[in-house]
Amino acid sequence: MPIPPELAETVAATTGFMPVDEGEALYDVALRARPGAWLEIGTYCGKSTLLLGSAARARGARLVTVDHHHGSEENQPGWEWHDRALVDPRSGLLDTLPHFRPVLDALADVCSAVVARTEVVAGWWNSPIELLFLDGNHTEKTAQHDYRAFARHLVPGGVLLVHDVFPDPADGGQAPWHVVQSALADGFVEVEQHGSLRVLSVPVE
Repeated sequence: MPIPPELAETVAATTGFMPVDEGEALYDVALRARPGAWLEIGTYCGKSTLLLGSAARARGARLVTVDHHHGSEENQPGWEWHDRALVDPRSGLLDTLPHFRPVLDALADVCSAVVARTEVVAGWWNSPIELLFLDGNHTEKTAQHDYRAFARHLVPGGVLLVHDVFPDPADGGQAPWHVVQSALADGFVEVEQHGSLRVLSVPVE
C-alpha cells in the first residue's frame, strides 16, 4: 500500500538514511504484520520509526524503538555519515534524541522509546515480538548481538526485517548481510527483498 502523502512528506523531511523505495516497502510489510509488540533497533532521528509507528497505529500494534542516540561509528566525526548539525554544542557529542522528539510526540499513542544500548535492553527484554526491524549499529559484533538477543523473541509467523544488507562488500558494510546469513542458518525464511531491505519470516511449525 502506498504511503499516504502527508506521511510521505513528513518522512522525507526527517533526517535519516532510508531510501524512498525501501521506506515504502517497510511500510507495506508492516501493514501486513500482525498486531502485538513490534521492536525497532536503531532509531536515529525517527525516519523509519514514522513508517513503523504509522503502520502500527493502523494495525493496532505497539512499537518500541531502541537507541542510545549518540550515533553509530559511521556517524562520528571523521566518518562518511557524520552530520555536524546533530552535534550537541554543550557536550560535543552527536545527539539525535532532540531531533527524534517530534516523531515520538506524533506517535505518542503507539510508540515507546527506550534510550539505552541494546546490550542493556537485552538483559531485561522478555516480551514476544511480532515484528523486529534491525537497523542499529552495523559493526559485526553489535549487529550479531542485536540479532541473537532479540530475534529469539519472535513468535512463529513473526517478521524479521534487516536493513542495509549488501552482499557485495563494494556496496557497503557486511555486518547486516552476515546477520541475514545467520538468520537463514537458524531456519528463518527469506520472503522478500527490496533494495538493501530483506524481509524474513519465522516458520510456523
